[in-house]
Amino acid sequence: MIKLGYTVVPSLLLRAQAKLDLTPEQLNVLLQLAEHWWEADKEPYPSKETLARRMHKSPRQVQRYLTQLEDAGFIQRIERFLGHKAQTSNAYSLRGLVEKLSAVEPEFRKAAEQNKLRRKRVETR
Repeated sequence: MIKLGYTVVPSLLLRAQAKLDLTPEQLNVLLQLAEHWWEADKEPYPSKETLARRMHKSPRQVQRYLTQLEDAGFIQRIERFLGHKAQTSNAYSLRGLVEKLSAVEPEFRKAAEQNKLRRKRVETR
């Protein structure tokens, strides 16, 4: 299994899904984009057709999810071209997602620290 590769996903993304108001489908799109994000300084560029096939959705439905994520500030589409005017799949900047996770991180860190203190108090009783 591991020979097929793996994708590192911040636990905070999964824990903060509700706080970030992400639907399961939107989260799935973000995870699919993250799976294509191989280098920190190069945006992923999977085609809508690839995402649709993986998610068992139509390319049009994937387009809607991408638009929702862009409107909410999680991603930014970047048009790509091959040659003079031949458009190819868009690239997707995930900087918005990183910024949103950075914004909610203190709240989740504080909650984790409070839970740790509570457990410690219970253990010492």
